[in-house]
Amino acid sequence: MAAELIMHVRPYETRVALVERGTVTELHTERNSGQQLLRNIYRGRVVKVLPGMQAAFVDVGLERTAFLYVSDVDRNHRSSRGNGSGEEDSEDNSRGCPVYHCATCRIDEILREGQDIMVQVSREPIGKKGARITSHVSLPGRHLVLLPTVDHIGVSRRIESCEEKERLKALIGEIRASKMGFIIRTVSEGTSREKLTAEADFLEKLWLNIQQRMEKLTRPGLLHEDLNISLRVVRDLFTREVDRLIIDCPQQYDRIMDFIDTFAPGLKYSVELYEGAEPIFDAFGIEVEISRVLNKKIWLKSGGYLVIEHTEALTVIDVNTGSYVGVRNLEETILKTNLEAVKEIAYQLKLRNIGGLVVIDVIDMEKKSNREKVFLTLKDALTGDRATCNVLPMSELGLIEMTRKRTSANLHSFLTEPCLYCEGRGSLKSKRTICYEIFRELERECATLHHQGQVAVQVHPAVETVLMEEEQESLADLEKRTGRRIAIETGEGMHMEHYRIRV
Repeated sequence: MAAELIMHVRPYETRVALVERGTVTELHTERNSGQQLLRNIYRGRVVKVLPGMQAAFVDVGLERTAFLYVSDVDRNHRSSRGNGSGEEDSEDNSRGCPVYHCATCRIDEILREGQDIMVQVSREPIGKKGARITSHVSLPGRHLVLLPTVDHIGVSRRIESCEEKERLKALIGEIRASKMGFIIRTVSEGTSREKLTAEADFLEKLWLNIQQRMEKLTRPGLLHEDLNISLRVVRDLFTREVDRLIIDCPQQYDRIMDFIDTFAPGLKYSVELYEGAEPIFDAFGIEVEISRVLNKKIWLKSGGYLVIEHTEALTVIDVNTGSYVGVRNLEETILKTNLEAVKEIAYQLKLRNIGGLVVIDVIDMEKKSNREKVFLTLKDALTGDRATCNVLPMSELGLIEMTRKRTSANLHSFLTEPCLYCEGRGSLKSKRTICYEIFRELERECATLHHQGQVAVQVHPAVETVLMEEEQESLADLEKRTGRRIAIETGEGMHMEHYRIRV
């Protein structure tokens, strides 16, 4: 099979893996913490304008103020224009908005303190930084993305046929009710006028409802919440290239089928409900891949390896020959290792959701032609990445600098927290991550037991606190599903990542 979407859904967490030709290429995780902010739309209030930074801090009703840069401000509420007529600046999802630049605008000429504006989260809070927001709102649908603040029609670059691009652009130009913009997504290829008209009408009505909520609300707060991760994946990733979607939750399966019946009825025969006793990520070999995401060292097939280090400012990736000694000469050995390494780096960036500035230290090569070959191989390997990537040619020091668009925390920072044993010099799995590992292990243990009875789990005191307080409902749900009483015991002196299960 070409590709599969595997969904593991629990009340505390939803995880989605995209598996292409037997390899996990994307991992998406959303926890039920109420803090999924990306693409949410808010009524915001400007609390501070910073002319020196050409930015403003905006209260949107969250714990921390959000950051609004001058280029992300809709200055004239609909008079902004995209930087072209269509294909060259359009992407395959809701990131595909035209890029806005205003070289002569000053933030203090556009915004004032106390002013109320409508904004959308374009990057979730990361570390100590608040959310980044934009007033150029985009509303993604299955086939189209509505751009209410611009008069612009764009087509996904992944639609290769020029005739089909022109057909779709002309069609949207006829059916849109106003001068609001649209991005035409890849799945629109071959779609009928009726289906596109219905979705355009739906998105325009949704925008009208958001505007009405903006007028009624008198303080900073939420105006529109994006879909949960399960439905977002169906909307954004479940395309003709994906053979099937397999999910292990009957309730979410029903919601997905209702969503597909409305927006993509032809896909409903490709959705399956997994009912096996073994956890779905174990059954498909995905759990092993997730455990490797936390490793700093990644071995290459040749015997070389990568080392990935995360810092606050950037991610550094070091390439080493390791045990690979080659067969002919040193330059050929180094070239082969570097070529294999940059392909693996492109894969790891996508798998781990690494964004921001990335510096790659490849092994030094003498020949300029070899350095160029490594650079072009990396660029080619990144072409399938849905996140925008910009790569600079290799420097004389053998470094490749690149950026990858970051909208949320990478998997390493999402799954870990600073180590309390080494005062932050390293990292441990977070207490919540350990709790969820325990839940999954309990599911495995209970599935193999043939007798009823109590199961005891001995954990670190800090993990016990999270289990009994923050995850009490999840623990009760697990007891209900397994039919067993689960007793949590404190293990004094235990390492925080360790636990014991007694049956």
